[in-house]
Formats: sequence, structure tokens, C-alpha cells
Amino acid sequence: MAVRIEFAPIQKFKVFLDLIRFEHTIFALPFAYSGMILAAQGHPTLKQFLWITVAMASARTAAMAFNRYADRKLDARNPRTARRPIQLGLISPALVLLYGLVSLGLLALAAFQLNPLVFKLWPGAFAMLALYSYTKRFTWTCHYFLGATDALAPMGAWAAVTASLTAPEDLPIWLLSAGVMVWIAGFDVLYALQDIEVDRKEGLRSIPARFGVRPSLWISRVSHGAAVAFFASAGFSAGLGFLFWIGMAAVCGLFVWQHRLVKPDDISRIDVAFFNVNSYISLTLFAAILGGIYLN
Repeated sequence: MAVRIEFAPIQKFKVFLDLIRFEHTIFALPFAYSGMILAAQGHPTLKQFLWITVAMASARTAAMAFNRYADRKLDARNPRTARRPIQLGLISPALVLLYGLVSLGLLALAAFQLNPLVFKLWPGAFAMLALYSYTKRFTWTCHYFLGATDALAPMGAWAAVTASLTAPEDLPIWLLSAGVMVWIAGFDVLYALQDIEVDRKEGLRSIPARFGVRPSLWISRVSHGAAVAFFASAGFSAGLGFLFWIGMAAVCGLFVWQHRLVKPDDISRIDVAFFNVNSYISLTLFAAILGGIYLN
């Protein structure tokens, strides 16, 4: 059992931020900003920008906190995750859960500040944020549930600007969100390759644990091919200009690079493929949408 180490409140909060890798929020923010920019045709209000930022950051923080809490015992038995702050006794599971609930409260506040539709939808977002960590206990499609959860970011941002999700004019955001879903699922499959033996030992469901390394790589490639198709369809349906298509070419190149980093007999560069390349893809896609709107 890990030894509890007592810190001052500010130190505990810093440990929490390290636990959830808060710095990687920069990778997730462009999801929401892409939906916001598309919906506002490049001109969101300052209020929309600020509260969408709060919503996105608090949603990711809550999701990561709930994930670390839900998996705390599994992580303690996994050599890759056994030295995370909870497992080392640097922060208590109860405090992590508390921070997650506070973040959830900030998400609710942001939704209330945006518009009634977003506020009505936020309980569904909470359910997905809280439950996705448990899906790997009963289905190997857990990667796609995670993708659907992350796809709420652009969709929620669009709804925050337009107060609509069911009109014909809302098609671009459905296509963009579908692209985000299969993109996230595809790289989560790659990331799960690190835990294939642990997942099998623990009886957890994942595509690598179910199908093995080579089939998983192909499933990830197909998912990312579908993501490119959805992104392109979103750009076409939104009537984005030529800079969007130049950006999409760069996104395609980054996907190819990502898959060249991970080979069936060498998964040692997964961290580069997962964190670095996906950050580049996220920022490049956002820049492509931005350019496609402003220089249409």
C-alpha cells in the first residue's frame, strides 16, 4: 500500500495537475475552438470564447480526474502507471474525486452562461465523461466511446454559438464531430498497445487485447482514414476556402507520420505518436478551418 505524503493545498493542486497532465489541455482546446469558429463564421463573441474555453478545460479536467479515480487500483497493478501520484500516495483518491466534482461544477456554470440548449445537454456530457473509464471493463469498443466523448467538444461549442444541432445547416458539425470521434478512437487504439498484456491479465477489453498488435494497427489506420474523410466532408459542406485543403494535406501527412512511428515489432515511440503528433494534428486542423473561413 502506498504511503500517504502530506502537502500544502497549493502543492496538492500542483500534484493533481501533474496527475491529469493538464498541459495537454492545449491538445483538446482546438476541438472546441474549431466548432466555435465554424458556427460563428470566424467571429465568436468574447463571452462565447471565454465560456467555451472554461467548459472545455473543466470538462477535460473532470474526465481525467474521474478516469484516474476509477482506474486507481488497476493503475497500481500496471508497471507503466504504478508510479502515478495516487499510487505513490502523493494525493488521495478522495481529493482527486473532489477536484473532478469541482470541475464538473465549472462545466455546469459555463453551460448555463452559454445558452439554454447547452445547459440542457450538459448532464448527458457528464454521464459520458464519468462512464467512459468503465467501458473497457465490458467492451472492446471502449476506444470509440472515448472518441464520442471527446467529440462532444466541437459539437458543444457549435451549440453554444448557434443554439441548434438539428437544423440542415448543422451538418458540418456532425461531420467534424464524427471525424474527431474516429480520430481519437484510432490513436487510443495505438496507445492501448502498451497495455496489451496487462489488459489481458486483468480481463479488460481493448482492441489490442482482443485482436492483437497487427490487426489493431490496421483498425487504427482505417479509423484515421475515416477521420480524414469526415474532416474533408465537413470542410466541403461548410464551404471552406483553399487554405483548408492545404491544411488537410498537412493533416494527412501527420497521420502518415504517426503510423510510421509505431510498428508491429516496435512500439517504443508511442508517446511521440500519441502526445506530439496528435497535438500537431489538432493545431493544424484548427488552423486549416480558421484559414478556410477567413480566406474563403
